[in-house]
Amino acid sequence: MPIIILFVTLGVLKYFEIWKFAEMSWWWVIGLMAIAFIWFEYVEKIFGLDKKKTHDLDAKRRADRIKNTFDKKK
Repeated sequence: MPIIILFVTLGVLKYFEIWKFAEMSWWWVIGLMAIAFIWFEYVEKIFGLDKKKTHDLDAKRRADRIKNTFDKKK
C-alpha cells in the first residue's frame, strides 16, 4: 500500500510541476507503477500474503467456535 501512495504522490507532484519534481522524469512514476503491479500480481501470491489475513481470521473464528461448543456442554 505505501508504494501506491508513493507513486500517486509522485505523479501528482510531477503533473502539477511542484518543486524539484517538475524536472523529474515520468519514468520514475511509471517504474513505481510497474513495481507495484509486479508486487501485487506476483510477489504477494508467491508468498501467500494475499491470503494470510483471511486464514488468520478463519483460524480465530474456528477457535472461538470450538471454545463456545465445549463451554456449552459443561
